[in-house]
Amino acid sequence: MKKVFFKTFGCRTNLFDSQVMMSRLEGYEITQNEADADVVVVNSCTVTNGADSSVRGYVNQLHNNSDAKILLTGCGAHTKGESLLNDRKVFGVFGQSEKEKINTLLAQEQPFYELGDLDFVDSNIVDDFVGKSRAFIKIQEGCDFRCSYCIIPMVRGNARSMNENNIVAQIENLAANGFGEFVLTGTNVGSYGKETGSSIASLMKKIAQIRGVRRIRLGSVEPVQIDDEFKEILSEPWLEKHLHIALQHTSQEMLRIMNRRNKFESDSVLFHELAAKGFALGTDFIVGHPGESEAIWHEALANFKTMPLTHLHVFTYSKRDGTPSASMKTSVDGRRAKARLQELQAIVNANNRKFREAYQGTLEVLIEHYKEGLFYGLDQHFNKVAVRSEHDIEGNWIQVERYRVEQEYNYAEF
Repeated sequence: MKKVFFKTFGCRTNLFDSQVMMSRLEGYEITQNEADADVVVVNSCTVTNGADSSVRGYVNQLHNNSDAKILLTGCGAHTKGESLLNDRKVFGVFGQSEKEKINTLLAQEQPFYELGDLDFVDSNIVDDFVGKSRAFIKIQEGCDFRCSYCIIPMVRGNARSMNENNIVAQIENLAANGFGEFVLTGTNVGSYGKETGSSIASLMKKIAQIRGVRRIRLGSVEPVQIDDEFKEILSEPWLEKHLHIALQHTSQEMLRIMNRRNKFESDSVLFHELAAKGFALGTDFIVGHPGESEAIWHEALANFKTMPLTHLHVFTYSKRDGTPSASMKTSVDGRRAKARLQELQAIVNANNRKFREAYQGTLEVLIEHYKEGLFYGLDQHFNKVAVRSEHDIEGNWIQVERYRVEQEYNYAEF
């Protein structure tokens, strides 16, 4: 039986898509060892130049050092798939809508290029997540926002929601199979239900009623999506005490240039309201976008320092062809952008440690893996916890009452 290795880059949505393909495989064996694979399916990301480079570098290395047949899917199939196919670096290219045909695609004897369409609605139900302690549930696809720097709507399409009954059925199956933590993911998860009269808050309340569901995490949401209905569930015990809310910048002028929908003044009110309720708060931030002058940067930095942020995904601006930002002329020097990135990261690292030192409660930790004498997991605030134990606790939920705050994680013995 031929062996297939899945290499997944990028977001949690890609993790879900890879699991869909794994669950549909027939006549092939999934291997966790790339060197044993007869076929490698590369589920790619194209959100930044760095993501593109990582995918291309991986494909080149695999092409040069392995006899495995290489298939490319994911967002990068839309941007780099044709060139990689023409260069004979990959055998086939297929879009996200074609993943259900994985067995047919693996059996192809001639090179192929099948992008499919960007309007499909995923109806797949996954019963297991290979190698994972948490389950990633795709609830929607695409995005209606048109931020000036972002290529994702071009490769994922407009926002559309998965069928609610399918989502619930999937979580029921996974909960019955022992999963207790569910991460709701998508391109813009906060837009769930916009076309059906539902909402992300309504969906989470229904999920929470499923037996076995212990914790619900969210992917990134927009500030405007934390509405009154969402605020009604903030005290629910099943909701993670961490929210990742995409700001992208803290200068109002920069937000205008980026064609963002949020405003710093209301963002600040929202974040302080959530922090007062005990939430750890993360965000995305882009430095070095065209137009980010010294004056704008100093304004943004001053505003940023006032925000109660404990987690950060910060990126230097990456030009994506076909986006409005790509034609903007006032660029920022790369070294200056990197320095700005490091300044923001240092601020949030310090905030995170202060948050962990100030917290006096019990940590609810799902242990996910073991490495070099320690078990690792994430608590309800999305902070890493390292645990030393004589027992095999991988995959278990534990309550940690006494622990030591280290620089990068909390340490406990159990």
